[in-house]
Amino acid sequence: MTEISLKVENLRKTFGNTVAVDDVTFEVRRGEFFSLIGPSGCGKTTTLRCIAGLEKPDKGRIIIGERDVTNLPPQMRNVGLVFQEYAVFPHMTVYENMAFGLKIKKLPKDEIHNRVLRIAELLNLEEYLNVRAGRLAQALMQRVALARSIIVEPEILLLDEPLTLVDAKIKELMRRELRRYQKELGVTILHVTHDQLEAMMVSDRIGVMCQGKILQIGTPIEIYDKPNSIFVARFIGSPTMNLIEGRLEQYNDELFLDADDVGIPLYGVSSEKLRGYIGKDVVLGVRPEDIEILTQPTEGSFAGKITLIESLGSKLEIIVELNSVTLHVLSPLRRDLKVGQPIHLKIRPTKAHVFNKTTENNIMLEEV
Repeated sequence: MTEISLKVENLRKTFGNTVAVDDVTFEVRRGEFFSLIGPSGCGKTTTLRCIAGLEKPDKGRIIIGERDVTNLPPQMRNVGLVFQEYAVFPHMTVYENMAFGLKIKKLPKDEIHNRVLRIAELLNLEEYLNVRAGRLAQALMQRVALARSIIVEPEILLLDEPLTLVDAKIKELMRRELRRYQKELGVTILHVTHDQLEAMMVSDRIGVMCQGKILQIGTPIEIYDKPNSIFVARFIGSPTMNLIEGRLEQYNDELFLDADDVGIPLYGVSSEKLRGYIGKDVVLGVRPEDIEILTQPTEGSFAGKITLIESLGSKLEIIVELNSVTLHVLSPLRRDLKVGQPIHLKIRPTKAHVFNKTTENNIMLEEV
């Protein structure tokens, strides 16, 4: 049976008439890297602050390990907390910063020394142990803040946008390092960020938040491949998913989207879950990389015209117009495509998403 480090049950937090967190429930497994993501103001940081004990929820329960800590002060919750601002003492050396929490706990000097050396080695901080923290570069200072939190061996480590202030050039390296540290130490992490790419790179599982609610929880692949709503589909992925409104129709047992002056074939898409939506308004979702570019028409293809080509290095982002519909297409690098060129497109049938226009839920994920 999987051990649970954190359980949040029906959490609600309001500020005046504003509902910041609305009946949020989720679990973080021991040793897991779990990220809460969503746009600014969605409630993710307020959720984290409630877990840390920095905000008192209006209702709900917070269980860390096997203890209900809902009404306990922060220092009694056994959590580590790293903010986007560097929470270090600039006048202290790196060694003194790392040892600070252990001295508060009154651990023996030998144990403090051994722990500092072990964590410093893991986080590549050994050569900086005698350097004042205030003299360090951004990335190193954040690494010291991480070391200070890890070294006290919390039940769970809470990260609030930890890489926001890190220079963009080294952010990707720090993402990889953060993931490696977490796995090598076996630390349980709850990570809050608005950066969906960051969450996809480091997380075992992700919870997507919007307007105080968690809309979907799953692995990065599950969230990307099977978004349960239009919001999740739009928020996850770059370039963003193409979303086209139209009426779902059927001709010769094949489905197609009637989008005013454009007919988009859904050749090969299973009609079992969509049968009840034929003749109704829906939203078709397809990711840019799931649209094939063909030089010749084939069964299930449709015509368009290239209006823009942008190089992304090893790939091309291509804007294609189909009368009133504009599609973004990702293609491997090729030199036979030109702006103004007519082309043929085809949607990969297993990658098409059809959303209920009213509820915005993914019909393809509904139970039959």
